[in-house]
Amino acid sequence: MLGSFTYHNPVKLYFGENAVSNLKEETSRYGGKVLLVYGGGSVKKNGVYDAVVAQLKAAGKEIAEVSGVMPNPTLEKLYEGIAVAREFRPDLILAVGGGSVCDYAKAVSISVNCPEDPWDKYFIRFDEPDADLEIVPVGCVLTMVGTGSEMNAGTVITNRDAGLKYGHVFRDARVMPKFSVLDPRYTMSLPHYQMVSGIYDIFNHISEQYFSGSDDCTSDYLAEGLMRSLIHASRIANKDPQNYEARSNIMWTATWALNTLISRGKTTDWMVHQLGQAVGALTDAAHGMTLSAVSLPYYRFILESGLPRFVRFATEVWGVDPENKPDIQIAHEGLDAMEQWMKELGLVMNITDLGATPDMVPAMISGIRIKTGGYRTLTPDEIAAIYNESF
Repeated sequence: MLGSFTYHNPVKLYFGENAVSNLKEETSRYGGKVLLVYGGGSVKKNGVYDAVVAQLKAAGKEIAEVSGVMPNPTLEKLYEGIAVAREFRPDLILAVGGGSVCDYAKAVSISVNCPEDPWDKYFIRFDEPDADLEIVPVGCVLTMVGTGSEMNAGTVITNRDAGLKYGHVFRDARVMPKFSVLDPRYTMSLPHYQMVSGIYDIFNHISEQYFSGSDDCTSDYLAEGLMRSLIHASRIANKDPQNYEARSNIMWTATWALNTLISRGKTTDWMVHQLGQAVGALTDAAHGMTLSAVSLPYYRFILESGLPRFVRFATEVWGVDPENKPDIQIAHEGLDAMEQWMKELGLVMNITDLGATPDMVPAMISGIRIKTGGYRTLTPDEIAAIYNESF
C-alpha cells in the first residue's frame, strides 16, 4: 500500500433480528427530546414505526416528527426540517427509513445551528461544519440498504430549482450517526425494484473505490470479497426476497461498502455517481437505477486506461478464464458478465427508461463536478459521448 491515511469510525451498530430492542437503552444516553424523521408512510404500514415509538416512549422521550422525506431529499424539505428542529430543539434526531432518510437527518443535524445557508455552505462551497458548531446527534433505524449512510458522514441533497443533486461526504466524524439499528427483516417488505436498486448502489459504491490506483492495496482485496459476496447474495434474494441469510449479507455488505474502510490507502473514482446524480437531479429517478443506467458505458469508455484493473476485475470477481486470451478480451468479458448479472436482477440499463431525453444532456453535464481520482479525467465532450451511449 502506497497511501498514508487516518481511519476513524465511531458509529455503534446493532445488527440482527429485533435489534430495535436496543433503542431504549441507547437513547437513554441522550436528552429527553427526539426528532423522529421518516419517509412516506411505509414504516407505519410494516410496523417499524410502532416498534420504534414504543422504545422511545419506554425511554420517556418527548417526540416530534418530520415525515414525508422523499427518496431524493430536496432542499425545500431540508429547510422544513431545519425549521421544525429549531423550534423543537431535539437532543437526538432519529432517522427511520432508508439511506435518503439517514442522509436527510444528517443534513438537518449540521444545519440547525448553522448561521449560513446550508446549500451554499455544505453543497456548493463544500465546507466542513465549523469547529465550534453544535451538531445535533443522529441515530438511524435502517429499513432499506444501499447508501451505507448508516455508518458514514455522507449526505445528498437535490436542489430542484437549480437542477442539481450533490453529495458531500464530510471529513468531520461528528457528522456520522452515533448509532444505527440494522434488522434485515425490516428490509423484506421493499418492492423488488427498490431492493435491486439498492443492491446496485452497493455494488457501485465498491466499484468507485476499486477502479483506481495500481499498487498492491489491501483495500482492493477487501473490495473483491465484498463484490463476490454481494453477487452471490443478490442472486438468492432476487429469486427469494424473504431469504434472511441473503438479505442479512446484503445489508452487512452495504454498510462496509461505504463506511470509507475500503477507500483507505488509495484514490477513488466517483464519476459514475456524478453521471448518475446529474440524471437523478432532472428526472427524480431512483438513485441506484441512475447508476446502473450509466455504469457500463462509462466503464467501457475508460477500460483501456485502467486495463490491468479491469482484467483483475474479470478474473477475481467474475471468474473469467484468462487462458490464451489477450488482456483486452478478458477485460471486456468481465464487463459482459457484469451486464448479464445486472439484467438478471432487472436493473434499468439506459437513462431513457428513467425519463431522460437527449435535450437534457447539456444540463446534466453542467451539473457534474469532474473527478480526477480514477483512471481517466473526462472532458465535457467525453461525458456527452458517455451519456449518448446511455440512451
